[in-house]
Amino acid sequence: MTHAPAHDPLPLDPRGAPAPRYGSGSLADVLPAALAGLGVRAPRTRLVLPPADRVCLFLVDGLGWEALRAHPAQAPFLTSLLPGSRAGAGGPITTGFPATTATSLASVGTGLAPAAHGLAGYNVLDPGTGEVMNQLRWDPWTEPRAWQPHPTLFQLAHASGIAACQVSAPHFEHTPLTRVALSGGTFLGRLDAGERMDVAAQRLAAADRTLVYTYYAELDGAGHRFGIDSDAWRGQLAHVDGLAARLAEQLPPRSVLYITGDHGMIDVPQTESARFDFDEDWELRAGVARLGGEGRARHLYAVPGAAADVYAVWREVLAGHAWVVTREEAVELGWFGPPGVAPEPRVWHRIGDVVVAMTGVASVIASVTEPKESALIGMHGSVTPDEQLVPLLEVRT
Repeated sequence: MTHAPAHDPLPLDPRGAPAPRYGSGSLADVLPAALAGLGVRAPRTRLVLPPADRVCLFLVDGLGWEALRAHPAQAPFLTSLLPGSRAGAGGPITTGFPATTATSLASVGTGLAPAAHGLAGYNVLDPGTGEVMNQLRWDPWTEPRAWQPHPTLFQLAHASGIAACQVSAPHFEHTPLTRVALSGGTFLGRLDAGERMDVAAQRLAAADRTLVYTYYAELDGAGHRFGIDSDAWRGQLAHVDGLAARLAEQLPPRSVLYITGDHGMIDVPQTESARFDFDEDWELRAGVARLGGEGRARHLYAVPGAAADVYAVWREVLAGHAWVVTREEAVELGWFGPPGVAPEPRVWHRIGDVVVAMTGVASVIASVTEPKESALIGMHGSVTPDEQLVPLLEVRT
């Protein structure tokens, strides 16, 4: 399959791609900044948040800054908090790269960039086995603590005498992702989202110094299935707004509630011009031994000796639709961590020989090998504002 535009666009200059604000305004900075006031020795950050004795983080999967701002009628409570986002600056923070759940939850829970915690995408190569590993489903299996050896912030808080707790759906309790990103303290499983809000507030008040995390997944699910330009997604956003207000109304004294997301989302049209199909395009397949990532953010693991050719072909085929970089360029530009800071050795080859970040509304699907993911309407992963920017809303008592 070939894509023949009416003109020949030039490859996008990756130096013009937005980069995550590691160290000053990314998801990895939120809990280290919040815990600084509680005396917890966490990774250093330049993000400053006023201290509070009781800290609650409500993470809404798929809650992007741009989409939230575009829907004030569905989210009046959250919209009212926008001027105070990011400690009163009135702006967003960024996720990391890729803007995807496994990567973001690891950044939230460890306070580290992907170059350090190592969950560098939705699907990434396990250099030890040569297989591509899905980091949400943890398939194929690998030992969680070998994959991500750093302590979580909840473990550090618990060791410092802070009552740490996660309140989430019961099926998340024993997942490998929870183990490496969010474990520490107490886990309380509740199926009903409203009950999770109530339990989170109760746990926040249960001790003088507390850290509580709670999570809601269904906004993301509606976006994937129906798109963010759908009644289903807007209905979920209204439900999230009610949940956030319910939790805020129950905050005990000396508390702060932070509300954020792990990524935003865009709708990808069901057209050939917007969906480059790796499985059907011989040019894109040439020289690629393994395809990683997801539709909006791809890792390309090249056949030995073919990385330069893969880089050149993908830049040409996706000209005007994607930023295409080598692993070394991605590191230098600060996609996976602060600019120029090398990933930890165990992480280096998890990053593709070539890394692709889509722009506009295009995606690279794999209709045969990834049929479910390829059929999604809402997608995320790249460095565009719609995907990268998330709110950091707060309520204090």
